Amino acid sequence: MTAADFPGIAPRVSRTAFTAAAARAAHLLVDTGPLIFSDTLAAVVLGDHAEELLAYHHLHGAHPVLAGARTQAVCRSRFTEDRLLRVNSGIDQYVILGAGLDSFAYRDTSARFRVFEVDRPATQAAKRELLERAGVAVPPSVTFVPVDFEADPLRERLVQSGLDPFRPVFVSWLGVTMYLTRKAILATLTVLGGLAPGSEIVADHLLPPELRDAAGNGYAEAVAPVAAEQGEPWQTFLSPAAMAGLLREAGFEAVEQAGQRESVDARLWDRTDALRPAALSALTHARIPERPGN
Repeated sequence: MTAADFPGIAPRVSRTAFTAAAARAAHLLVDTGPLIFSDTLAAVVLGDHAEELLAYHHLHGAHPVLAGARTQAVCRSRFTEDRLLRVNSGIDQYVILGAGLDSFAYRDTSARFRVFEVDRPATQAAKRELLERAGVAVPPSVTFVPVDFEADPLRERLVQSGLDPFRPVFVSWLGVTMYLTRKAILATLTVLGGLAPGSEIVADHLLPPELRDAAGNGYAEAVAPVAAEQGEPWQTFLSPAAMAGLLREAGFEAVEQAGQRESVDARLWDRTDALRPAALSALTHARIPERPGN
């Protein structure tokens, strides 16, 4: 699938924004349950592209690549939102890096969070167009933060957009690190490490080949060449220890790490459909510790 499959919009948006949303949407339509994650707006936001994208999952839902894509998408979303929404955390600022077609702000009815969606300007313009076409209103709690990640100062753009840097922030960074160099990952984490103590992050990362199982390596061998052909090559693979090390260097402490199997309740793997946990990627949840004297 190429940009030509999304006339008028896709040339401005990463292909992965569409395929990730399609994977979340397809989970509700293809998999028999129990549900791992319920993104009730994913298909709506895909709009005119939903039928074609979801047809792949309807017709070939048990294919290891498509089932693997759904597993990865729903596990990381469930893990992240469970930690974001836990009771009494005291955090009410939520930054979504590389927001793509993430729908949290349009599903959440708690009015608890001010959400900062960070992405390239073109991607945000396309998303807003898709939301408008779908009749989905942008709530006042949402702030779009347009950032050229290669040129713009992230912290400055966030503060200019209304983020309070003196209060804790929850950051999600999903489906992005594999496309960046290790140096670029550390640079972004270092900026985030300058946020207020008590701030948290959940980031996912692909495992190196030696830490993957057969299913994980099979998925990588099938998908990585396609991603490269689409102009989005995978560049960095990190072990949990390596990711924890980068976070520590940036000022965070890892508090939890999980593969796909451990990222959700074990009972969710008691299923009869094609979803199976693979050793392909991992999630790290980290926190900025209180500084001495605070």
